[in-house]
Amino acid sequence: MVTRTTRAAALAAAAGVVALAPIPATAIDRWYSGGLFPLVQPTVTAALNTVPVALFDLALVGSVAYAGWLAAAVVRARKGARPGRAWQSALAAIVLCATAYLWFALLWGLNYRRTPLEARFVRTAPRAQPSAVAGLGARAAAQLNALHGRAHAEGWTQEEWRDAGLRQAFADTLRALEHGSAVEPGRLKRSVIGPYFRWTGVDGMISPFTLEVLANPDLLPFERPFVAAHEWSHLAGYADEAEASFVGWVTCVRARVPAQYSGWLFLLWQVRAEVSSAERERLDRSLDPGPREDMAAVAARVRRGARPQLRRVSWAAYDQYLKANRVDEGVRSYSRVLELLATTRFNDEWVPAIAGR
Repeated sequence: MVTRTTRAAALAAAAGVVALAPIPATAIDRWYSGGLFPLVQPTVTAALNTVPVALFDLALVGSVAYAGWLAAAVVRARKGARPGRAWQSALAAIVLCATAYLWFALLWGLNYRRTPLEARFVRTAPRAQPSAVAGLGARAAAQLNALHGRAHAEGWTQEEWRDAGLRQAFADTLRALEHGSAVEPGRLKRSVIGPYFRWTGVDGMISPFTLEVLANPDLLPFERPFVAAHEWSHLAGYADEAEASFVGWVTCVRARVPAQYSGWLFLLWQVRAEVSSAERERLDRSLDPGPREDMAAVAARVRRGARPQLRRVSWAAYDQYLKANRVDEGVRSYSRVLELLATTRFNDEWVPAIAGR
């Protein structure tokens, strides 16, 4: 007969093996990212797209309530001098944590261990030079000036997952990257953690437990296409933030004008964060009034409701989470998208050149 202790020990051991085993990236590519994960993601995301609320919220509230109940049970057992009850509650907590980790790893998290996307690109240089990054910023500013009027005239949808043009650009981008399976784009959903997004400056995330896209409710219309494409890239298994931004950006610039504008706007923000103050001022001066107003609106949106101390704590925790999942650069991996864009050779229509093709 399997006891509670045995079951908890088995689950904890299984979680430990999955977390620590040195599984080769080639095995992950073949059996997980190219095998199990593509069988699950389209079905789960498509099903949950039909539901306007985030299943993640229900899972989160239920897990927090259960964890609170277990903690209270331990306290009651200790006060009543009932060590057996306390031990049972502790075992239940171990089962909860181990099950949650295994669910995370098997449903999405093992994508962190796949072969890096950049390993397949034809590179023009081993490292991005400052002049190349500045050149990306100048090009982004010029594109924003050129696209602003048309983008605002066409406008933006609030249902990116139903935008045929953006979906097609995403599918075409994955095909250009030789991504071997179909990916279902996710609906941008509001969540109970929306205030947390606002306080910490997070634009969105996918739920690795439900394969849904959760978005900051304050996103401006011209921000949403890039955020959607970035999160869809995570749903495609590109767990690394730089890779998701790369795939999301290429998707946007190959889509219709409103999405192109969103992609170039993201790129300009990213460049501004990495260049010198003098270069930043030069880029800002090069913007026409329209794009400059949009940039100011984004800055105001980020400042509104911000909680700097909570933001620092939150991003420090996320940094540790990324490093625990073998992303050695932590949150600095976000800025690495500039290196990918500056050193990857592109063919026509922003198709990345793949080695050996």
